[in-house]
Amino acid sequence: MPLELKHYNIPIFIPEMACPFRCIYCNQQTITGIKSLPDENDIENLIETNLKTIDFNNAHVEIAFFGGNFTGIALNHQEKLLECVQKYILRGQVKSIRISTRPDYISKEKLILLKKYNVRTIEIGVQSMDDAVLIASGRGYSEKAVRVASEMIIDYGFDLCMQMMIGLPDETLEKAMVTAQSIVSCKASMTRIYPLLVIKDTPLEDLFNKGLFKPLSLNDAILWTKEIYKVFLASGVTVLKMGLHPSEDLMHADAVIAGPFHPSFAELVFTSLWQDKLQLLEKDLSKDVKLFVNAKDYNHAIGYQAANKKILSSRFKKVKFEIDNSLERFDFYAEYS
Repeated sequence: MPLELKHYNIPIFIPEMACPFRCIYCNQQTITGIKSLPDENDIENLIETNLKTIDFNNAHVEIAFFGGNFTGIALNHQEKLLECVQKYILRGQVKSIRISTRPDYISKEKLILLKKYNVRTIEIGVQSMDDAVLIASGRGYSEKAVRVASEMIIDYGFDLCMQMMIGLPDETLEKAMVTAQSIVSCKASMTRIYPLLVIKDTPLEDLFNKGLFKPLSLNDAILWTKEIYKVFLASGVTVLKMGLHPSEDLMHADAVIAGPFHPSFAELVFTSLWQDKLQLLEKDLSKDVKLFVNAKDYNHAIGYQAANKKILSSRFKKVKFEIDNSLERFDFYAEYS
């Protein structure tokens, strides 16, 4: 059986200089720590530095233009940014490129350019598929615009990733679930789930300080994300990330004003998913239990800070987790003695 390729992302952060909107939660400089567009030398130095750390015997290397509205940049500047990474593709060191952008900045002309320069994946920041939530968040486009953009991206042969955000103004769990189902129906193959945070120096901070907005609690954000994750899992949509990346700036005490930020947010979600599964085991303090899971689920099944193992230890005489890679992800079986 061939080894599964390890995926390496070389992220190049583009600040939100190309966006005429200001979403109520956005302070792009705080989120990325980047205040100006990188030039060709910046990009080449970053790529070269990253390539030195990669084992190419078992690697799929991808360059990712993240953080901003890539297709909102002038076409000639997009072309310059893409041109300076082509030599790495020609050498075989880099296999693909992905960009992130807004759904209302997709056009045939832009897609043709991206296709010419070997872009494989387009990520669009959807955030919500509910028009009322989009308006309250200041996104500047409609649910229909998202569907039109998604269809064009698929038609031009790109892989589509649709990012969503939970806990937006006027949003409910039911609306968030509809967004997840819509992402599936738009034929996205990947997604990211970001809980909304109140970041310093944003309009959302003003609303929060005036008592006009209340972010999700950490427990509610975990619950919402868990239910949404189930939708994607059942539909074969890969969830690339859950929770905002704890960049250096966001780890500063005053960067996040409020909201469900946790550096191990995804671990907490997976812990909760496995907690739901393992609670079906019938309590028997007279027995030892050995639980078998796929290797990729091993740490998640045990739980963040061994939370699930501790719960089971109160229900059984002894608890042990073992690996069985014949199992599918999220499947398990138990042996008792």
